[in-house]
Amino acid sequence: MRAASVRGDSHNWEGNCRQDAMVVTRIGPPEAEMLLLAVADGVGSAPYSHVGSYQLSRLAAVHLDQEAESLYAALCARNETKLGFIATKAVAGAVSRLRAQREGSAARHGTPLRADQDYATTLHVLLVPTDPRVRERVLCSVGDGGLLVLREGRWEHEDPNDDGDLLDTRTDALPHAYHGVKAKLLHTAPGEVLLLGTDGITNPLTQRDPEFAQRLAHMWGGPEVPSLSDFLWQAQTRAKSYDDDRTVICVWEKPE
Repeated sequence: MRAASVRGDSHNWEGNCRQDAMVVTRIGPPEAEMLLLAVADGVGSAPYSHVGSYQLSRLAAVHLDQEAESLYAALCARNETKLGFIATKAVAGAVSRLRAQREGSAARHGTPLRADQDYATTLHVLLVPTDPRVRERVLCSVGDGGLLVLREGRWEHEDPNDDGDLLDTRTDALPHAYHGVKAKLLHTAPGEVLLLGTDGITNPLTQRDPEFAQRLAHMWGGPEVPSLSDFLWQAQTRAKSYDDDRTVICVWEKPE
């Protein structure tokens, strides 16, 4: 597994902070252990979206850890509906915790309470069992971005939010503008590469930039997993007209 989160050219030029965030951790007891990979993309128009992406991705990991055994059981049973219900419960808990923290901070410092939309962020979480015999993975999503799988040299979209209109600029966002967490099960095969990312990388991979997609497929689809330094450099490969923050986590499924 490799992960990187970098500031986009537009934020570099304007001197603004990175609004993306990511989490890489393990959750659950040994018999139900899973790798939790999360990426969050703060909405550009929200003044505190960098805080929202950072805090909600971490709070979601905490609450999903509390539900790890139930998630693992539902994953092994391939029950996508139950996975979505459990993930929605966990993310709702994370949202409530964020609101409580903000209310407490405002009360302590005597400052006005900021509106939910000021912290707007998307969130995608990929759960990968550490038991190599279990080939199921689950993606839990709110908003744009998501998961792509490199199969036989081609990137395939695995986003549960995809309604066929990749150019739609509207998106669900935490903590206020969402109706639940969408869950999608997938069964992986040896040699595949899973790419979890914010739209700074998923958009150029899925929208009219075949050269960019081919370059990343060549770099990340080879027989060797790139080193940490090479992956960081490769993750910053430029795509014409795309200058947003970019967060990407890749998982290489062990070849047979």
